[in-house]
Amino acid sequence: MILDEIAAATRLRVEQLQRIKDLNKIRSDAESLPKNNRGFRTRLSRDGMNFITEVKKASPSKGIISKEFDYLRLARDYEAAGAAAISCLTEPQFFLGKDEYLQAISTAVKLPVLRKDFIISEYQIYEAKLLGASAVLLICAILSEKELGQFLKMAHSLGLSALVEAHDEEEVARALRAGARIIGVNNRNLKDFTVDVKNSVRLRALIPPEVLYVSESGIRGAEDVAVLYKNGTDAVLIGETLMRSSDKAAMLQELKRDCHE
Repeated sequence: MILDEIAAATRLRVEQLQRIKDLNKIRSDAESLPKNNRGFRTRLSRDGMNFITEVKKASPSKGIISKEFDYLRLARDYEAAGAAAISCLTEPQFFLGKDEYLQAISTAVKLPVLRKDFIISEYQIYEAKLLGASAVLLICAILSEKELGQFLKMAHSLGLSALVEAHDEEEVARALRAGARIIGVNNRNLKDFTVDVKNSVRLRALIPPEVLYVSESGIRGAEDVAVLYKNGTDAVLIGETLMRSSDKAAMLQELKRDCHE
């Protein structure tokens, strides 16, 4: 499965990074920083549908999404368009992401920035803090329940929010037991890469009201967003649909079109 390949490659990457800067050093550097995270959770709690807009150059399923990858312009366009937060890919091998993208974006905009990567080590959480991230992605499919709980506590102790990603009922249950405050349901089937927004609709009832609910992947237009909004979804994470649009503000307004009582 592609997720296993990505996780294995990530372990090698982290091992190499630790030879350059060891865990104790990166931990002390991260713990010395202020705990402010630009209100990631607060911004996703606002009335109406909130949008986490993604900066992503490529993906295993789509290949190169943006040949002219002006990531700073993308981030500034998203901020001007009224996004709640920005998601930035930092995984280098499969998504062609870079840590430098996140670092530059967090400096260029005032919005909170989510580090979207495949976190399998505490090292990456400390690293995210140093890069200027406001939140990290924790994926249930590659973490044990014990690891999830440990990484959540670690992130929160640094002032970082955590978006915990689940794909099915069992992963939602693990996320809740681990103490997740924000759960994102990925609509992409990891076995065959098909997407179905109904996955978010189906799993919504399992999430208690005090936990924020995010829908991720495969959201194509206003109709999908409206279905999720009526189902009590707090936020959507949208990448490709917005990245391919020449007018980000107009597209965001179009996506919000039917999100009203």
